[in-house]
Amino acid sequence: MLKNKISLAVKHAFSAGVVSTALIYAPISVAEETKVDKDVEVISITGSRIRQPGAMSASPIISIGEKELGFQQEPEVEQILRSLPATVPGDGSNANNGSAGASTINLRGLGAERSLVLMNGRRMIPFNYNGEVDTSTIPSALIERIDIVTGGASAVYGSDAIAGAVNIVLKDDFQGVVFDAKHSETGDGDGDKDSFSLTLGSNLEDDKGNVVLSLGWMKRDQILLGDRPLGLLGIETKSGANYEEFLNGKPPVPAPDACSGPNSVESGGSSTAFPTRFAIVGAGDTGRGQFRNDGTLAATDCSVFNFNPYNFYQTPSEKYSATALGSYNITDDHQVYSSVNFTSTSVDAQVAPSGTFGTVFNLPLANPLIGDQARQFMLDGAAQALTAGALDNTNWQDVNGNGVVDEADYLSVQLRRRTLELGARTERFDSTQFQLVTGMTGYFLDDWQYDVSYQYGESNRTTVRGGYTNVANIQNALDTTDGVTCKNGDSTCVPINLFGGLGSITEEMAGYAQAIALQQQKYSQEIFTATVNGSLDFIEIPGAGAPLAMSFGYEKRKEKGLFEPDECLKLAPASCQGGAGGNLQPISGGFSVDELFMEGYLPVLDGLPGAETLDVEFGFRWADYDSVGNNETWKLGFNWRPVSDILVRVMQQQATRAPNVGEIASPVVTGLDNAQSDPCSTANADNIDEALKQLCISTGMTEAQVGNVQNVISGQAQVISGTDPLNTPGAEEATTFTAGIVWTPEFDVLENFTITLDYYDISIDDVIGEYSAQEILDSCYEKADSVACNKINRIGGDLTIAGAGIEQLTTNLKNQRAEGIELGFNFAVMMDEMGELQFSGNVNKYLTQESQSDGLTPVIDCKGKFSTSCDPVSELRWVQRTSWVWEDLTMSLQWRHIDGVDMELSQAANSFEKFRSIESYDYFDLFASYHATENIVVNFGIDNILEKEPPVVGGEAGSTRANSGNTFPSNYDVLGRKFKMGIKVQF
Repeated sequence: MLKNKISLAVKHAFSAGVVSTALIYAPISVAEETKVDKDVEVISITGSRIRQPGAMSASPIISIGEKELGFQQEPEVEQILRSLPATVPGDGSNANNGSAGASTINLRGLGAERSLVLMNGRRMIPFNYNGEVDTSTIPSALIERIDIVTGGASAVYGSDAIAGAVNIVLKDDFQGVVFDAKHSETGDGDGDKDSFSLTLGSNLEDDKGNVVLSLGWMKRDQILLGDRPLGLLGIETKSGANYEEFLNGKPPVPAPDACSGPNSVESGGSSTAFPTRFAIVGAGDTGRGQFRNDGTLAATDCSVFNFNPYNFYQTPSEKYSATALGSYNITDDHQVYSSVNFTSTSVDAQVAPSGTFGTVFNLPLANPLIGDQARQFMLDGAAQALTAGALDNTNWQDVNGNGVVDEADYLSVQLRRRTLELGARTERFDSTQFQLVTGMTGYFLDDWQYDVSYQYGESNRTTVRGGYTNVANIQNALDTTDGVTCKNGDSTCVPINLFGGLGSITEEMAGYAQAIALQQQKYSQEIFTATVNGSLDFIEIPGAGAPLAMSFGYEKRKEKGLFEPDECLKLAPASCQGGAGGNLQPISGGFSVDELFMEGYLPVLDGLPGAETLDVEFGFRWADYDSVGNNETWKLGFNWRPVSDILVRVMQQQATRAPNVGEIASPVVTGLDNAQSDPCSTANADNIDEALKQLCISTGMTEAQVGNVQNVISGQAQVISGTDPLNTPGAEEATTFTAGIVWTPEFDVLENFTITLDYYDISIDDVIGEYSAQEILDSCYEKADSVACNKINRIGGDLTIAGAGIEQLTTNLKNQRAEGIELGFNFAVMMDEMGELQFSGNVNKYLTQESQSDGLTPVIDCKGKFSTSCDPVSELRWVQRTSWVWEDLTMSLQWRHIDGVDMELSQAANSFEKFRSIESYDYFDLFASYHATENIVVNFGIDNILEKEPPVVGGEAGSTRANSGNTFPSNYDVLGRKFKMGIKVQF
């Protein structure tokens, strides 16, 4: 009997979810029971802990059922969710440079850290100290449905559910055996993805309980940028260089013979080039130049490095998983349950070969590996810099004290050399995740239900980074006066030749000059929860039809994060790994929270004219954090059914997000962040007036350096980031409001007709984050904000040199907001002998998608925009499915629409005209399924059947992670047509 009562929550939640938002997948009518009784079916819906007959959510819920999951034929949950109009792509298989090797969910474009991911209504263990959940750990073979609650759900689930909550509901009463195999590959015959799962379940003797075991494996093959025409070469966002070559199907224009080498091209690449570029720190254009293959040095640049082909459009991965679920009825009214989930994943990321990038080296001019002509070039340039006042004891060691730059001296120089001899830079993420839930549930006082549970989760990750240059060793190797030994006296040191073409770095030199680094990360989560829920029969409004239903609970949660880099990565200011973007320091922190919560569901009216039903829903949660103190969240809403086929629902909530471990415990380190332009650099030299000149000088430049230092490189500047120990961030607070209408009329010719229209408004104050590098630059140099100017730290007047940086410590920013309208519909047409046509769809239109760091910085409006500050956020998106079901055959066509977006105005002015907008995109996916026998189902699908090519915007149009291969590979299909096949055998 207990099994009947508590399992109905899962079986009927889909019903209630559809009443919340009719979506793309077939709805089921809401249960009609009106009295709470031990033998009456009760309902639990995502977004509430209350179970009762006829429950309906006052918050919009998108529910993806098992049927739609079958249509997708996709073993990766993130790939399914990213196509929903309610989401913006986060990290995943199409993110490479900047990826954490995980798959995350980003609801409403408000950030993965504001999207709470649950499994069976319980928190999943994060994979990192930023509190983000890796959805690749979800056992996809066991998914019964996925519910997505729009708006704050903190009153029910606690912190982090600001944008909403994603609840993965697993099958908990499975019986039988199912073997499911899936395979997909692109039309080009690459990018294979294979998965197998075996699920076994059985009831125990006398139906005392149920046990389920599911084993899974998945492997995803790589696709390099160089495997597609669009990724073969770098296209410049600002100038459009190489765009015509791409359109004409031409390869990149190779560099002149004097600068030739693998992927050495004329344009569309990195200035950390091949051969080496040379610059005296702080001297501007004086003495700057590029080597040639023969070792000579000229003032003109002759090549850049085409880094594109090495990167991934699809990262390779392999996953093993095992999940076990079990329940046992001790008595008719009491049950114990447990679940265990274990996942092991490996993900590889790769970028182009390393280099010395902007590292500053102390170079002895007597180094014999420097050719005579090149040495004289350096001496002449240094002499000019000395005359111009750009050379002093910060960038010149006058060893013999004669006041003249000569061969005995040292210069501080930047040598930008791509070290092809070391191979590509790789990053391998090996992770294991374990989560245990055990508890007891049952009934007392006749119809009150209790649930007491304990859960523990642990995530462990090892990351190995290879192929990088060891800049500390390279400094040692440059400091030689005989070309055989190093002046530091280390017998293992091998002098290095960075002053010639390919092969100037020998195997022995490369062995000493490379660095392999290791970092480890551990996260643990421990939760104790106790809840009771039932009806207060003595509180019932006359004529309401049911008493007040209540839920009360207590939760104790502890989270700990640990990050430990090896000694190489700790070295300041840029670690020992050239090209890694900065240094890393250990992180160790955590927090503990005690929470008390309650919810109520009060029927007010029942069976009256104009009010067939009216129910009020409310909730409150009090939390005490040892990190940020007390906070409260609440919700208040109602469901009003004026007539039987119309439901009006309204919900107001206050949600919260406490800072995660990374936000309260990160040490201050250096790194890279997106930036468009340095106003004090050569890129803006013609526009520097006296006022701007003085502002540039105030940030550490000499008069000679103003307008004479290099601009940001590849859209990135050096930054200084971490937690300010004197001003740690406080909790975010959000006000969320939703209002909608559900229409469920009965038609003779239509089945299960449901249409919903919902408005949502999510406004977050005290947003935890960082000022962008460009915001700080603009505030200082355009608005003369002295606070912003104090955050700019230059070396030699430059912002690209390791140790320089723009200070962007984690703090509370002003506001972030997402507002929109969402439409859902679902219905079917019966065609007698010809089966049934089913139609469903979900449409999202943003009214607002913006953020503002403070009252003095401009509002960043991302609605219908893309830029380095906005990953593409289409104003209008929809997904629509049409299916034909006839006997054992099912065929289905899905239409994915992505509205056009424009480049943010502030960035468009300095970008190639044809890259300033992206047109609307429409993708069509076909699916077919056939029951070959009673036990065997075969599936076939084609995604992007029209093989729509992705948009071209160059390589600096967006953030590093989102904008890769001259497009946005997580937002648009970059792999071409994809074929899917599958077979399911079940008994």
